Amino acid sequence: MINFNYENDFNLDNESVVAEWLSQVITSEGKKEGEINYIFCDDEYLHKLNVEYLDHDTLTDVISFDYTMGSEISGDCFISIERVIDNAKDFEVTFEEELKRVLVHGMLHYCGYKDKSDEDEKLMRQKEDEKLLLFHVKQ
Repeated sequence: MINFNYENDFNLDNESVVAEWLSQVITSEGKKEGEINYIFCDDEYLHKLNVEYLDHDTLTDVISFDYTMGSEISGDCFISIERVIDNAKDFEVTFEEELKRVLVHGMLHYCGYKDKSDEDEKLMRQKEDEKLLLFHVKQ
């Protein structure tokens, strides 16, 4: 089950559509859906997690805590809405596009993709692009 939680005043539009898309991402990777929580927060909240759990004293857009067991995907994915807004401006994309990329980025980590090396990062970007094409809003 995919859940959305809010530690700030942001609210995700079309939660059910986004959850359905993320479920398709899981299925497309041959995995099963477990308990997945997305927590939307601000820079301060995510920075504290980054320092406390990862020993990184930097701002970041997303932190994924992976609880996957075998092929069942589970985890907590924290997203700083402030970082997504700034990154959208920097990358000259809409907020919605950048948010979807960050959402799927966290999910791809749970599916086993990494982004520490240049090669891994290139594959992660390819997978993000591939999974973004699965997103469709019914009119």
